[in-house]
Amino acid sequence: MTDSPQTPLGRFCWHEIMTRDPDAARDFYRTVAGWGTSVWDGGDEPYQMWMNGERPLGGLLALPAPEVPPCWMAYISTPDRNATLARVRALGGSVMNEIEVPEVGRFAVIADPQGGVFAVLEPEGETPGHDEVPVVGDFSWNELATTDADAAWSFYSELFGWEEAGRMDMGEMGMYRSFGQGAHPIGGIFHAPEGMPAGWLHYIRVPDVAAALESVKALGGRILNGPMDVPGGDRVAQCMDAHGIAFALHATVAADEESAGQGEGSVE
Repeated sequence: MTDSPQTPLGRFCWHEIMTRDPDAARDFYRTVAGWGTSVWDGGDEPYQMWMNGERPLGGLLALPAPEVPPCWMAYISTPDRNATLARVRALGGSVMNEIEVPEVGRFAVIADPQGGVFAVLEPEGETPGHDEVPVVGDFSWNELATTDADAAWSFYSELFGWEEAGRMDMGEMGMYRSFGQGAHPIGGIFHAPEGMPAGWLHYIRVPDVAAALESVKALGGRILNGPMDVPGGDRVAQCMDAHGIAFALHATVAADEESAGQGEGSVE
């Protein structure tokens, strides 16, 4: 399986939230992340898209079935869905669902061998997203907490061609492995400590983490961890929205340092 200039293999190209209350989720993330929304009506039902300025970056929809848990789902691009699915099965993953949407592309929802869930997209036209440094409003980091970090890394690196971009020793939690594709790291994988749910967590870049956390609290969300500085000079925080869906925030210190002087102790 090879990349093509039109459809790269391994790009995080779309992020979709599935929730019990799409209207409330729209209001929550429009305030916290600064997104707009637009409606695509080319399918059987209108589909709401998250807009970062003029650029779509994800979608918003009601839970498709009672057994589907509310979540953020990341879509990773592939030039050949069927070849990718065959590779998933050969590597020990499972294909949970396959979907085709005319004029959009061919999708599949996948569970990795440790149970982490994501989706792949073979787009019919231009691949969404980009491979440049994420700007404010983009999803800037994709992080997998898993029960076996080495096995998970073997699965994803073989499936998508991701390359290791560095390691950080987190003590009892083991090594945090950053990965990327091309010039920029795009995410990390680590062993989930006892009590932490395994799965993917997606970071939204904001201009000011402290201000965004105040909005999270005001809108009924919760702060799970942070804010905290991370190697490289950035600031992050992990949160839940008002309906219990996990997400995270990320800002550069240069953009966030003014709020830090106001005291992070007020953000709890």
